[in-house]
Amino acid sequence: MEKVEAFSLPMAGRMLHDPEGRTEFQRYGQREDEVIWSVHRGELNKTLLDAADARGVNVQFQSALADIDFEGGLLAIDQGPDETRIERPFKLIVGADGAGSAVRRVMERSGEVNAVEDSLGHGYRELTIPPDGNGDFQLAPDALHIWPRGGFMMIALPNPDASFTCTLFLALESERPDQPSFESLDDEDDMIEFLGAEFPDAVELIPDLRRELIERPVGYLATLYVDRWHHGSQALLIGDASHAIVPFHGQGMNAAFEDVSELIDQFDRAGRSEASLKHFFQRRKPNADAIAAMAIDNYLEMRDRVRDPRFKLMKSLGETLHSRLGDDFIPRYQMVMFRDDIPYAEALERGQQQRQLLERLVAGKRRLADIDIDAACAEATRLEAA
Repeated sequence: MEKVEAFSLPMAGRMLHDPEGRTEFQRYGQREDEVIWSVHRGELNKTLLDAADARGVNVQFQSALADIDFEGGLLAIDQGPDETRIERPFKLIVGADGAGSAVRRVMERSGEVNAVEDSLGHGYRELTIPPDGNGDFQLAPDALHIWPRGGFMMIALPNPDASFTCTLFLALESERPDQPSFESLDDEDDMIEFLGAEFPDAVELIPDLRRELIERPVGYLATLYVDRWHHGSQALLIGDASHAIVPFHGQGMNAAFEDVSELIDQFDRAGRSEASLKHFFQRRKPNADAIAAMAIDNYLEMRDRVRDPRFKLMKSLGETLHSRLGDDFIPRYQMVMFRDDIPYAEALERGQQQRQLLERLVAGKRRLADIDIDAACAEATRLEAA
C-alpha cells in the first residue's frame, strides 16, 4: 500500500465548476477515509509486473496470440514481424488481454461466445493542466474537478507531479444542428472557441491547448457485453476482455481485480474444471452487468444531474439518512466506492429502491428543513428491512 500511495493522490469529493467560474465542493462520503485514489496507471502497471516477477511469473514481451487450437491444446504465438510463429501447449488460457481481446476473438470464431459492443455515442479527448511556475497545483488537488454542461462535460484528475489530466467528453456526432460534437468541431479554431466559451476557467490553465488538440486523438467509449466467458475447461475471459465498461465510476480496474480474487477462490474451492469456470462466470456476470449500468448512469449524473437542485436535495437527504441510520441506509455511491463487502448487483438493486424512496420524500420540497427526517428514517428502515 505504501508503494501505491507514492504515485497516487486522495480525492475527498468533486469540485463543480459553473460557466461563470464559481465552484461547489461535494464530498464523496462522510468519513475522513472515504476518499478516491487517483492512481498513475503506468506506475501501477510497473508495480504489478514487479510483483509478478517476484513470484516467478514468466513475462514475455513482443509476443502476440495469433490463434488457439482447442482440439490440439496448442497456442499459436507471433513473436514480432521478423520472428517465426511458434506453438505452445496449454491446459488453460486466461484472456486478460483487454477490450480488444485476441483470446475472445478466437472464442467468438468457435461459435460458443457472442460479444456485443454498445457504443455510448460519446468520445473523449485528453488535455493537460501543467503545474504553475512554482511547481504547484493550479487547482485544488483533493478533488475530482467537473465542468458539467448537460450533454457534455470536462473533468480534471490530479497527478502526483502537480499536473491535472483533463478529459473532454462530447458526442461523436451531432443529432441536431445546435448540438456540439467532435464531428462539428473538427477544426482546431472551432474547438478552441467552443472550449473557451464553455470552460473558460479551465482553458486559461492549458497553455498548449492547440498543440494538444492536434496531437491527441479522439477516444471511443463503449460497453462490452459477452454472453459466455469460457470455452469448456480450456479458456476463460476476465476483466475488460469480458466486461469492458465506460470510465465514469472509476471501477473498471477494481472489477477486474475482483475477477482475479474470486477466480483464485473458485480454483481453491473446486479446482480447474469446466464446471468451476461456469460457476465463476455465473457469479461474476450479474455484477459485471450491474457496474456497467451504474457507470453509464454516473456519466449522466456527472454531466447533468449534479446541477439540478432536486438532485442536490435528494443527495443531502440520502447523506442525512446515512448519518442517522448507518448501515441501515448506505447511499449507492458509497456502496460501490467504499464497501467491498457489497456486490455491484446488490448496490444497483438497493440504489434503485433508494432513488424511488428519495424521489417520493423530496416531492414538493425545496429544502432539507421541509422534510420530516424522523418519518423519512422510518421509511428508509422499512425499505432496507424488506
